[in-house]
Parts: sequence; structure tokens; C-alpha cells
Amino acid sequence: MFRESPREPTSAGVIRAAAKISAILPPTPLLSVEIGNLRCWVKADNLQPIGAFKIRGAWHRLSDLTAEERKSGVVAVSSGNHAQGVAWAARRLGMAATIVMPRDAPQIKLDATRAMGAEIVLYERPGEDRDAIANTLCDERGAVFAHAYADPWVIEGQGTAGIEITQQLGRQPSSIVACCGGGGLSAGLALACPDARIYPVEPEGWDDVARSLAAGEILSVGPDAPKTACDALQTPVTAPVNFTVLHGRVEAGSSVTEAEVRAAQRFAFSALKLVLEPGGAAALAACLAGKVPVDENTVIMLTGGNTDAASFAQVITSTD
Repeated sequence: MFRESPREPTSAGVIRAAAKISAILPPTPLLSVEIGNLRCWVKADNLQPIGAFKIRGAWHRLSDLTAEERKSGVVAVSSGNHAQGVAWAARRLGMAATIVMPRDAPQIKLDATRAMGAEIVLYERPGEDRDAIANTLCDERGAVFAHAYADPWVIEGQGTAGIEITQQLGRQPSSIVACCGGGGLSAGLALACPDARIYPVEPEGWDDVARSLAAGEILSVGPDAPKTACDALQTPVTAPVNFTVLHGRVEAGSSVTEAEVRAAQRFAFSALKLVLEPGGAAALAACLAGKVPVDENTVIMLTGGNTDAASFAQVITSTD
């Protein structure tokens, strides 16, 4: 249940958000990587203070609130990375934060969100509507809803990665491959880098954005969607604000298998010495599997590294 925002995300908004974020956070590294016989780039946003790119949209959203709005606090929905971004921003701004999170969210993400002082309200996934729960909390408390992707400020904030990439390369990249859940990052990148091709990548069976773009209308994930380790990308449907930006501006989406994601996690660890959670490795997985075209000016987004040691050890020692 999405509530329409009174404004649309804009390229100017991304530029403004980039100035705000650069004032408090250093740019994440842009690293050279060899895929096959081709050398391109990865943007290591898994190295953000909260371990994920979501800090960008959260900071832009919360820091734009008025003093009166901050008194009533903020409510967000997230499986863990946006939760940590909102909790981090709220603590820095002296605000109360309540996060609606799935009961099956990774424990490491639940613990990190609580450690930053946020209140957590759990819901059952599947079965309960997290947006409906959050809307009710906002109505009861007079709080602002900072949606994980269906929010113009959040979209603009995520797009600041594209501003950093352009500054680091000295030009816009030819293409950016992005992990995609609800489409907030892909939409933000499309606004930030209008001359670049944007390739959204989703987990297999959770490719509602790709199917929506192909159909020209918003479609939700099917009722028989498979289990996925990519909890950060496990969103049931994109929102009108995202679809409006994405439709006609980004390339056809692609999906990756669980095995391809694990292979990407192993590759990042061995070749780049980086730890990626499953959802943060989806874009890299698509490139390694040859599902997305790559050239020397391609940038691949590494979006999150919030995985527990036991799960990660199992992935990197497996051979599938």
C-alpha cells in the first residue's frame, strides 16, 4: 500500500543530495576488476559505515525533515539495510526511528539496527503487509514514512552513487549494473547518469521490475516466488514513483540464480578481498554469468556486505 508523495525525484535533487552526503561521508572506492579478458569497474558501496548503499537515501530523506517533523520521528520498512541507514541517520539527527522488519530478517541486520537505537516492529513474510503496518504506525504517531524505495528523497539519495562514479571516472560511465529490489537505486542512477545505460538485476523469481518494464505496467512477484538468500532484494512489487522514472530510461532487467550469486560472492572475496551479502552481489553475478554486456567503462554496483560469518564461510567454501 503505497502513499503517493507530493513531489517527484529529479536530477537536481540527486545533485543536492550528493552535496549533503559528501559533507558527512567520503566516497566509496571505485575499484578496477577483470571479468573474463575485460577490465571494468566496481563501486564498493558495501564499505559504507552501515555496510550498504542505503545510507545515502536514508540521510537525504531524514536530513530534509523539518524540526517539527523530526520531533515525531520516522517509520521505515526494511529487511535490514535501509533499516540500518535510517537508524544511523536518525541517531545522528537525534530522532526516534521505528523500523518494520520481517521476522525472518538476518539476525545480524536485526541486531545492528537495534544497536543504533531503533525500535523494531516485526511482521510475518509472507502473510502481512509491511507498508500497511508502517502506515498505521505513522498515523498513530504523526511520524514520517521513509520507505525503502518508494520515496523521492530516497531515490535521489541512492542516485548519489552515480554522481560519485562520474567524479571518480572523470566522465559518466557507459553503463551501470545495479542490484535491484524495489528499484530505488536503479531509478536514482538513471537520474544521476542520464547518458549511461542502467541494467537492473534481480534474484530469479523476484524479477517483478524486469517484467514490469517489459510489460509497460507494474506487475508484482508471483504467489509462488521461490526462497532466496537475497533478502535485501526480496520486494514484492515496485512503486509508481519508481516505475515512472525507470520506464523508458533503463535497459531490460535480468535475473540471477542462487548459485550465480554465490559464485559472485566467492569471486569478490578472492579477486577483490571484499565481503558481499547475497543481495549485494547480484549485479556482479549477472556480469560474471554473461547476462549483462560489459565494457571497459562499465561500473558494477556492490551494494551490501551485511552477512554473518557462518553463512559467508559456508558460501566461500562451497563449490556449487
